[in-house]
Amino acid sequence: MPLNLPIHDSVPRETTGTLYIVATPIGNRDDITLRAIKTLGLVDIIAAEDTRHTARFLAYHGIRGNLISCHEHNEQGRALPLIRRLKQGESIALVSSAGTPSISDPGYRLVVEALKNNIRVVPIPGPSAAITALCASGLATDSFIFEGFAAKKNAKRRRRLEQLTGESGTLIFYESPRRILTLVKELLEIAGDRYAVLGREMTKLHEEFIRGNLSDILKNLSMRPVVRGECTLLVEGNLEKKAPLSRDFEKELHDGLISGNDRLSILSKRIAAKYGLPRNRVYEVGLKIKSEIDD
Repeated sequence: MPLNLPIHDSVPRETTGTLYIVATPIGNRDDITLRAIKTLGLVDIIAAEDTRHTARFLAYHGIRGNLISCHEHNEQGRALPLIRRLKQGESIALVSSAGTPSISDPGYRLVVEALKNNIRVVPIPGPSAAITALCASGLATDSFIFEGFAAKKNAKRRRRLEQLTGESGTLIFYESPRRILTLVKELLEIAGDRYAVLGREMTKLHEEFIRGNLSDILKNLSMRPVVRGECTLLVEGNLEKKAPLSRDFEKELHDGLISGNDRLSILSKRIAAKYGLPRNRVYEVGLKIKSEIDD
């Protein structure tokens, strides 16, 4: 339900010339802080990633705001005019369609320009899909890497995934429902069959967490006619950095290379998936074993 707060009376007007980075809900419209509501009701301008979406959200909370668009395709051109208005003493709140602005969303360029111009930047904290999914995942939270959206170009994406699979911290990705199947397939191939959690429609009516190894999640998604909702994928870190590697996979590599039935690339892929190891790590060990055999 909307909160009928006396917004303008509840906060002293000491906010001119300030850029506020305001986090908004990732799904449930009630997941908004009192401070965020007060700020949105107080500022002169609200720079929004999607003005129609934000207008509906503001109306739900009884806020009237002066909206201007600031999204991925116009942020660079929009930044300087907004900076001019900030210099003239106006206050601006930056919001994305969901979550925290500039975290895999527009806002970074505007923040950089504001700081270059000695304009005060104030974060108004709140929801983030990455942290929401992480805290409910059961995966390690003491160390994690937030990757955001994986690269769209195949070669660039695969190179980056191979780099990430060596990290011991939990890996966190954002992905669209249209591309999530591809990401899970590639992670399974490159990183091995690690434990993972996929969160979708978080905080909404049909919130779902799919838990299991990457192969389990792949099977689950493959059986659906369509995947709906933005996805947050969390993957277990590289445990070989926390515990010694089993020597079993090395023996299997050695025996496979001696038999000559498979190329090293195919052998490495199969063994990596079996033992839940990064494929590039298995391949490197295989090269050393092959060199010893050839000698």
